[in-house]
Amino acid sequence: MNELFPPLPVLVIFTSCSLILAITPGPGVLYIVTRSLTQGRHAGLASVGGVALGNLGNAIGASVGLATLFAVSSIAFTIVKYCGALYLIYLGVRTLRSPRSTVHARALSSTPARRIFRDGFFVALLNPKTAIFFGAFLPQFMASGAAPILQTVTLGSLFVAIAAITDAIYALAAGTLSPMITRTRSVNMLSRYLAGCTSIGLGIGTALTGSQGGK
Repeated sequence: MNELFPPLPVLVIFTSCSLILAITPGPGVLYIVTRSLTQGRHAGLASVGGVALGNLGNAIGASVGLATLFAVSSIAFTIVKYCGALYLIYLGVRTLRSPRSTVHARALSSTPARRIFRDGFFVALLNPKTAIFFGAFLPQFMASGAAPILQTVTLGSLFVAIAAITDAIYALAAGTLSPMITRTRSVNMLSRYLAGCTSIGLGIGTALTGSQGGK
């Protein structure tokens, strides 16, 4: 057990810092909330699962040195960053081009959870800033003399679990408003533009930002 976690006082500090960072709205939270508002709770929770798995992939990547690679190689960072940005823009354009009909809300609600999960996974995984965040944040709480890779994966998994819980709360809260947003045709069209423009905006923001950032 000592090889997995730092001493209890340090672990308490890590958990507290993780909670504060997790509840701070960022691109991931905005993506999940938008999904929840426009497609309901099931879509929001599916997004939470996908984002959590993508973040876990970045935590594992940090443990094997990908964070260092992204930090020192501007080419590798830029390639992954633009892939993530283009994927977000693609999701936005796909949403904006969906059929304009009074049954649009029903069509959105029937979107397969598998596809929503997949979208959330790639949105999170294709964000090299998350791997850099883990690479900078986790070592501050690692115990000396223990296996660094094992500790990084363990602490990263703990952070992802905390973030998944707070993200789920955001999704459930936003999902309660979804029926009101998708009730009429005019508001339904607005929700479609909200979802599409948010994804495109996140994609453009991802492409224009530098190497600093978090989840």
